[in-house]
This record gives sequence, structure tokens and C-alpha cells, in this order.
Amino acid sequence: MKKILSIMMLLLIAASFTACQKWKQEHTDIYSYTPPAANPVSDKEPLSCNGGSTVVPVKGTMLSGKTYTVSDGCDLVINAGDTLLLQPGVKLNMGTGSSLIALGTLVSNGSKDQPNFITVPGITKNDQPGGILPANDPAYAGKWKGIIGGPTCNLMVLRWTHIEYAGLTEGKATATIAGSGLGNQFSILFANYNGNFIMEDSWLYGGVDDPIRISAGKVAIFRNTFEKNGVSGGDCINMKGGTVGTLAYNLFLGTATNGQKASNKGQAAGAPQTNIVMYNNTFISGGYRQIQSGRGGSINYEEGAMGMYYNNVAVNCKYGYRVVSSPTADIAHLSYGNNYQWGDSLSVANQFYPTGYITKPQPTDIPSITTSATFLPPNYTPGAIYDGRDAVQKNNPQFLNFPLPTTGHPLAQYNAVGNYNFRIQANSPLIGKGNTTIKPLIVVPVNSIYGISEVTQPGTDLGCYQLSGVGNQH
Repeated sequence: MKKILSIMMLLLIAASFTACQKWKQEHTDIYSYTPPAANPVSDKEPLSCNGGSTVVPVKGTMLSGKTYTVSDGCDLVINAGDTLLLQPGVKLNMGTGSSLIALGTLVSNGSKDQPNFITVPGITKNDQPGGILPANDPAYAGKWKGIIGGPTCNLMVLRWTHIEYAGLTEGKATATIAGSGLGNQFSILFANYNGNFIMEDSWLYGGVDDPIRISAGKVAIFRNTFEKNGVSGGDCINMKGGTVGTLAYNLFLGTATNGQKASNKGQAAGAPQTNIVMYNNTFISGGYRQIQSGRGGSINYEEGAMGMYYNNVAVNCKYGYRVVSSPTADIAHLSYGNNYQWGDSLSVANQFYPTGYITKPQPTDIPSITTSATFLPPNYTPGAIYDGRDAVQKNNPQFLNFPLPTTGHPLAQYNAVGNYNFRIQANSPLIGKGNTTIKPLIVVPVNSIYGISEVTQPGTDLGCYQLSGVGNQH
């Protein structure tokens, strides 16, 4: 009897095991199951406005691999409380004079293998130095009005996304909808000090005035590439009163004025003081299209802004790192050091510490403040004129592919990556000179979709590319 029961038990266990294996084979993806996209946006017809209105309301999901088109003159509007999510591999073609207005949540969730594009179709880039005059370059033409975050936009995420050819004047209709300024010519605007603006691993190509204007907000801007930003003025990332956060591992080429500017101007009641941490950014040939003198070409702190900037690289910028005295930055709460500069010419080296401003040379700077008796003499005071001849063409950064000193073209014509490669070689003087004790200021959500997906810590090397491969991934 016991033998019979044992045999029956073995048969029962075997049957159960077989059933479990069959269930497992049929449900191998149960824990990696991806639910269907919520409210998929149709790509069958252009997103068009009609009936005398410019508004095209949109919410839901733009699907991976699809191309969507916004008709000329239409404002694609994400209403307050609504969300528009762009899956990886979406192309959003913007019509002439169109805009993308975010009063709710906008998430462009591109990926390294499937980046997203918010662009204008049919334009060929000419990025060779001197290949095209700025007056004829579509990068500066402002083909569409840009991404406009209104005062109720609580979250804007741009991840692995190309934004191109924006900056057309908003005009009355668009500005009324967005609650912004009718004369604005920004490629991207964010204006909610309680909201979160996140831009990581993305590209911003072209622009008319400030390519990015943060009127207020919590920001995290990491590992992006900025090219041909601003026609004859404007700061590439211009942050005003009530802006708090971190900018790191960004690459800037040929900005009209500064790459990164922090100011507390316009701080609203209830908004925090502007507090920006900047580290491991690289600036190439900045400041040459600005038609006003002395406005900057790399980093700028002014008018009550506090924060810190470390581990940055500026190459052939018209002006070095600038701390402004009138209206003055919050110098009691501003620290900086471990910053590098290169100048092909005496005119560049003479502005490593801009004349008329209060940037203090630091012992960790490159070139060293003790380079010679004429370059920053012992009696030097911030803002004074000095003789920079002994700092010209010193400490070549040893980029993988970029000519230094440059030849054949004015410095202003180096304004796009093209075929250049700004990663560093093993003999670069930038290696090991970084300050890793500083901390990023992270006030946005950390999330793979609805926040910043990766906070890259300060690097051991200077600039946006680390010898280890960490940092900017473009």
C-alpha cells in the first residue's frame, strides 16, 4: 500500500512540475510586460488648426518610429493637467511659424539608439568652418517658434532629443496662449519656479536669441551639445531669478555670447534665489557674434546669483569666466576653481580674466596664475588690464581631433561639431586636474522617464569628456 501511495505521489509531483514548466514557457515575459501606450496620437494626418484658431490640443503618446507633422502656423498645445510623451524614435516635424506649448507635462523620451527629433524637414546643414555666412545659415533663421513652457508647466523632459531651427518670434496669438512674451525668440522657454526642467543627452542646433531661457525653475541640464546658438546676441542657457539646479558635462560651440549665464534678475515673490552649480562643461569659440562689447563668451554670474563653477574648459572664447560687479553676483556665496583656458592669440589670453569684472584668479586654474611675472603680476587686482602674452598657446588640451592653434578660419567660424572630436588624449593636461569634492545640486526628480535618469558626478578630468568615457556621450 505504501509503495502504491509513493508511486502516486511521484506521479503527482511530476505532473505539477510539467505544468509549471509549461506555464513558465508560455509566460516568460510576464514581468517585463510593457502595457499599450496610453492614448496613442495618430500620425495619419498632419496636426492642423482650423476654425480661425491656431490651437491644436494634444495629449497622450507619440509612438516609437512614427513621424508626426504640425501644420504651418499652428500651436500644438499640451493643456494644464495633460501629458504628451514621445517614445524613443519619434520625429516631430514643425511647420513654418508653428510652436509646441507645454502648459502641462512634456516628456520627449528618446534613447541613444533611437533619438527623437523636433525639427523642420528638408534642411541641409553646412557645418564646415566658413562654409556658409550666418546671414544665409538656416540655423539662425528661426523657422518655428520653439518649445514654450507656460507658467503651469510642471515638468519638461528632453532626453536624447534633437531640437533644431527654432527661435521665430512668438507673436501675440502664441504668447497669449502660452502666457509668455510676444517678442520672445527663444528655442526653449521654461517659466515655473515650482516646475522641473530636465535636459539630458540632447542636442540644440541653431537659435535666434537665448536658445534656452529659464525664467524660473528647478533645472538639471546634463551631457548635452549646443551648436550655432544665437544670431547676434543672447546667452545659450540664460537663467533668471528663481532658477536652481545643476549644469554639467555640456559642450558649447560658437555661442553668440555666454554658454551658461546665471542671474537673479526678476526673482518673483515666493521664488528662491538663483543658485546654479556648473561643472565639467566645455566651451569652444564663444562670444564672437555678440554685437555689444564685453558681454561674455563662456560662463557668467551676475545680479544676485549664487552657486559654483569648477572643472570647466574654455578654448578660444572671446571672454573668459565672468563674475559681474554691477549689478553684482552674490560673491559671498559663489565659489570657483579648477578651470582651464586656451588662447590662440594675445587678444584671447588678455581676456582670460575679463577686464572690468571681478573674477578672481584661483591657484588651481590653468594656465597657472604664476605662469610669469607679466601674466597676472603680484599686484594684479580683478578686472585690471594685464599682459597675457606668456599664456598664449600654453597647455594644449590635446583633443582627439581639433586643430590648435586653429588655421585658415577666424575663431568665430568654429561653431559646430562637424567632424571634430573633443575627447581628450592620454597626454592631455586636463587629466587629473578636476575637483571631485564638489556636489551637484539636484532638486528635480531622479527617474528613468519622468525625471533625470543619470546624475553624473564631478569628474577627475577637466571638461565634458573624461578619459574614462564618463560624461558627454555624443
